[in-house]
Amino acid sequence: MGLNNFMLQFLKKVTFFFCIALGFSQELPPINNFTPLSYNGGNQNWSIAQSSKNYIYVANNFGLLEYNGAFWKTYPSPNGSNIRTVKVINDTIFTGCYMELGFWEKDSFGDLNYQSLKPNLTIPMIEDEEFWNIVQLDKWILFQSLQRIYVYNTEDKSFNVIASESKRARIFKNNGVIYFQQSNKGLFKIEGGKGVLVSDDAVFKNNVIIDLFEGENESIVVTEKSGFYTLTDTQLTRWQIPINEQLLGVNLYSSLQLNDKSFILGTISDGLYYVDASGNFIRKINQQMGLYDNTVHSVFEDVKSNIWLALNNGISVINLNSPFNEYIDKIGKLGVVYTAAVYKDNLYLGTNQGLFYKNRNSNEAFKIIENTNGQVWFLKELDGVLFCGHNDGTFVVNENKVTLISNLSGTWDIKKIPGVDSLLLQGNYKGLSVLKKVNGAWGLSNPIEGFEISSRFFEFTANKDIIVNHEYRGLFRLTLNPEFSKVIKVVDKPVMGSGASLVTYKDTIFYTSNNGVFRYMEAKNQFKLDSLFRSLFFYEEEQPIGIIVSDEQKNLLWAFTNKNIISVAPNKFNGKPEAQKIAIPNFFRGGIGVQGFENITRIAKNKYLIGISNGYITLDLNKVKTYNYEVALTRIFNKKVDSSGSLKVPLYNEENEFSFQENNLYFEYSVPNFEKYAEVNYQYQLNGLNAVWSDWTSDAKVSFENLPFGNYTFNVKAKIGNNPSDNIASFSFEIRRPWYFTNIAWSLYVLLFVVIGYAIHRLYRGYYSRQQELLVKANKRKLKQKKIKTEKKLIQITNEKLNQEIESKSRELAISTMSIIKKNEFLNALKIELQERENDREIKTVIKTIDRNINNEDDWKFFEDAFNNADKDFLKMIKKIHPELKPNDLRLCAYLRLNLSSKEVAPLLNISVRSVEVKRYRLRKKMNLPHESNLADYILNL
Repeated sequence: MGLNNFMLQFLKKVTFFFCIALGFSQELPPINNFTPLSYNGGNQNWSIAQSSKNYIYVANNFGLLEYNGAFWKTYPSPNGSNIRTVKVINDTIFTGCYMELGFWEKDSFGDLNYQSLKPNLTIPMIEDEEFWNIVQLDKWILFQSLQRIYVYNTEDKSFNVIASESKRARIFKNNGVIYFQQSNKGLFKIEGGKGVLVSDDAVFKNNVIIDLFEGENESIVVTEKSGFYTLTDTQLTRWQIPINEQLLGVNLYSSLQLNDKSFILGTISDGLYYVDASGNFIRKINQQMGLYDNTVHSVFEDVKSNIWLALNNGISVINLNSPFNEYIDKIGKLGVVYTAAVYKDNLYLGTNQGLFYKNRNSNEAFKIIENTNGQVWFLKELDGVLFCGHNDGTFVVNENKVTLISNLSGTWDIKKIPGVDSLLLQGNYKGLSVLKKVNGAWGLSNPIEGFEISSRFFEFTANKDIIVNHEYRGLFRLTLNPEFSKVIKVVDKPVMGSGASLVTYKDTIFYTSNNGVFRYMEAKNQFKLDSLFRSLFFYEEEQPIGIIVSDEQKNLLWAFTNKNIISVAPNKFNGKPEAQKIAIPNFFRGGIGVQGFENITRIAKNKYLIGISNGYITLDLNKVKTYNYEVALTRIFNKKVDSSGSLKVPLYNEENEFSFQENNLYFEYSVPNFEKYAEVNYQYQLNGLNAVWSDWTSDAKVSFENLPFGNYTFNVKAKIGNNPSDNIASFSFEIRRPWYFTNIAWSLYVLLFVVIGYAIHRLYRGYYSRQQELLVKANKRKLKQKKIKTEKKLIQITNEKLNQEIESKSRELAISTMSIIKKNEFLNALKIELQERENDREIKTVIKTIDRNINNEDDWKFFEDAFNNADKDFLKMIKKIHPELKPNDLRLCAYLRLNLSSKEVAPLLNISVRSVEVKRYRLRKKMNLPHESNLADYILNL
């Protein structure tokens, strides 16, 4: 009997581990892994907490890690030891490490500063004491080491110490009561500041308690090696749930009861187990399935129900409530998934490597169906039969077997022929062919003659014509004979764009390409651009990247764009088509199989499978939710122009002023989003420099360099998937003017300008004054010259006048002289004639009268006055030079001055010419003239 029980347990374990082994590539929620290199910390992580701003804090070997959704930051512990535990209470982060306990608070720069609580202790710590747990209860915060529990009163800042020796420090809060385990003693609770025994059951004495959770009417106890128990008052009972059997031989290290009452169990070297509230196993996730490490030190659920795992090496985040689940083929067994179908509780995948299947509700690995190796193009269920379009032809699928019903290679698709239940139309590499149902079995009836173009996309019109789309050759409308054996008419249309597909939606044929969505107009036999459907699939900066897929059962149209998965469905109220956009991240867009062969298949109510290049993604529309997020500025730096370092800037100052040398600013911002499939993008603007918003970018930082002086406001907003952030984060600041642009500088400039202006004015004034003086002098000189010239002119005129007067006087003198000469000559002549009659008394009287007139002093006086007028002061001058001259000498000089000859002078003197010569001789002697000098020339030159 014992052997049978042993074998039964052994078979259970083998079966379980065999199933797990086959399920390494099972469908899992998205997992994000952070390596020590990415978070810049140590390998080991011990505890995780979250603040009210949704920042994540991790106790790490290198210190305290902070993650804001965009950047990690490491804060070393105060003494450089490993931080073992972290707890966030009202945005105060409490931590414990080796011989140290305290808390961290953010400063104005957004950085954490540590405050030790060790000085508040009234008794010293035990040597080598290390803190492993922190729990809050009302106003008390409890720090647990392997030897003690330190109870900190946040009101009076005092400590109370409770002895609590244990092999592994565990402390639990349950229904407002604090429980802890003491080695070899049992389970205790704290009452009145002391430890009180709750139960000394052997399980509590000999087994490590991992956690204690609140149940409906009891407490749920999770142990290290023996699974789950329930505790009612002091009674401990084994909880009879399925997971306990699977946990045999598994070492649990951590656990967490989620908000939905399910459990996450972290193990040593075996990953985690996900268990529902009733104790049923849901799934196991380990390193082979996507975790970064198999040892889970701590489990934490954030406000968005993401599961954070503090691992022995790294950190993993599981998006448990994500609408997306992943099946990743890590060994390349499946290949690229082109199509999928759910048929008779099996999930089938058609890939480039064959047709694979597994039970849809199991975690077993996919298996390839024999004879299906090669390219599978489609899977479609018609009237309860699953058809498989293959490179080799058409198969009918029956669970894990297939039957080849058409050997025409390359079957693209199969559609029902309207009104004929026993015939199906299939498109293949060489055109079209017909399948026929005979005796309940489908087989190839005939190829359709007259059309041999590859027919991947084809649809029936209302009058049973066929429209075929070939991406590179265009559209063809085919009219067939009644037997569906031959094409009797072909009307072709040119290509209307690339990436073309053809679908029927609600009895209307739609053609799509990169140029838009076109509706087929039956009456006109043409396609017309449909503005409504185009607006549903084409958006600004967002274009379809593949074909449109029709889900006829749900009246849905699906399309993939470069940013979203779009589903179009009729509005339940008015029936008008409307679109729902589901954002997809970059890595997903790049992995959606082969472009032009995008596929999405409904596998359950509101659940769809999307083929990718290494497996598939499932989309659960029931889990598509919109969360509220806020973007925040997390760090601002200012780098001086003349400094190699950066200066931290307070985040929340109302007034922020920087010098002109501090005009290089660096901003970091973030949204605390931890969803793998919810990509965060940012837009920013700097009012004052450019009011235009930037393009959307995933980069959560930006820098501005060499900003000119002025007032600025930096704004940043975010988009999480398609959902905008609830706010716009802003930071206003001013770059002060450089010293040479300050008001004082401007005043100095004005003053300097005035001084320079005044100096220039003075210089110009002096210059112009000098110029004016020079000009005045020049003018004076000119005036003087002009005056002199005028005076000269006047003198000349005067001289000319005087000369004229002299000439006139000289003429008068000459005339008078000549008159006297003539008179004297006349008188002398008369006298000579009278002398001949000298005896006559009367004649003598006349002669005397004549002599008296010849020697008349009045004539001389008249001559002298005339001579002086003609040659002013000559007589005085010669008298002065020759004072010895007598009046008769002067009279002779006057006559000689007039350049009169001796002959002319003789009558004037009433003497003979000889006497005149004698007088001239005597005059020369009186003047002491040399012999060679001419008397007349001498007198003329005086």
